Amino acid sequence: MGLFWRRKKEDEFVSLRLNEPPKKDAIPETPPPPEPPAKPQPPTQEVEPPARETAPPPVPPRSPFRSSVLGLDRSIEELQAEEAALEQEFSARFRRAVAATRESLSDKLDTLFAGRKQIDDELLDQLEEVLIAADIGVPTTLGILETVRRGIARNQINDMDALKQAIKDELLKILQASESEGIASETSVPESVAPYVMMIVGVNGVGKTTTIGKLAQRIKAEGNDVLICAADTFRAAASDQLAIWAERTGVPLIQQKQGTDPAAVLFDSLKAAKARGSDVLIVDTAGRLHTKSNLMAELDKMKRVAGREVEGAPHETLLVVDAVTGQNGLEQARQFLKVAGVTGIVLTKLDGTAKGGIAVAIAKELNLPIRYAGIGEKVDDLVVFDPHQYVNSLFGN
Repeated sequence: MGLFWRRKKEDEFVSLRLNEPPKKDAIPETPPPPEPPAKPQPPTQEVEPPARETAPPPVPPRSPFRSSVLGLDRSIEELQAEEAALEQEFSARFRRAVAATRESLSDKLDTLFAGRKQIDDELLDQLEEVLIAADIGVPTTLGILETVRRGIARNQINDMDALKQAIKDELLKILQASESEGIASETSVPESVAPYVMMIVGVNGVGKTTTIGKLAQRIKAEGNDVLICAADTFRAAASDQLAIWAERTGVPLIQQKQGTDPAAVLFDSLKAAKARGSDVLIVDTAGRLHTKSNLMAELDKMKRVAGREVEGAPHETLLVVDAVTGQNGLEQARQFLKVAGVTGIVLTKLDGTAKGGIAVAIAKELNLPIRYAGIGEKVDDLVVFDPHQYVNSLFGN
């Protein structure tokens, strides 16, 4: 999966600057003072000197290399192997996370296709039920089946393997097309703009606070200075939960007493982030969707404050959606899309549902990229959402 969060374009990795030649204008070091002459020692009985150890061979100079991992005692090949192993580990964990959805979708398709040699209307009707049961959604399912019927009419789909491949291709096409809208990568904002402001929105209970903590930990692990803003002053528990995550991850937290104007907390956080030279500011917001008019006014004010302090801020507005809630989560996403100017989705609890097809429904109906996926409870169980890996994992590839 590569790096989790990286905005730098020129130096993809942090340079360790090994074996760099000294600068010409560098001030030479002052030589140490000469040691005083040794005091004369009384004569002692001569002892046969021990066998002289063989001197170790000279260590060849290391070639300069760049890495985000501070492995000073390892070669670039070792570090690359470690990164590849880490990516394989995340891939395996992602596959395990969508196992329930895979059983709901791929296994049912295999059962449906078993023993059949002809694609008929009855098969397509049953296929429609399987796709809808995986929470891919009615509109998205009908669109996929329309494409399948066109392929059958053109003799492009004439057996079960071709039918299954057509479904995979359509799912991947939907997920990739959603990346054309919103914010699909943090590199779209110039590195000179700092701090990079990420506003996190979502109803209470979807895992918003946990997502913020995991984001902070992973972005910090990539070598960035991170700051958290506790702008959900409506709930006292929100700041307390964030404080626990801030302490756990070692990321500073800016918070004020309950009832404080969220925009004021954000203003203080932006000032603090600029003063300390932070790379990223993650902003928690209130999740009271039932008071949409107040929420809209609150978010608008926060955006104006952020835009005055940092060019283009907020640079991302991520909506946290609970995958377990299925179509209800999609409806929440529609409502927030109206009031919050959402640029991307974080899909949490993907490991806890057999209806992970909601990712496809969100991408299709909201036309927004899914940026991250929660695949467990651990601090590093938040991964970059990869459409290829998601679709392949659903079909057991």
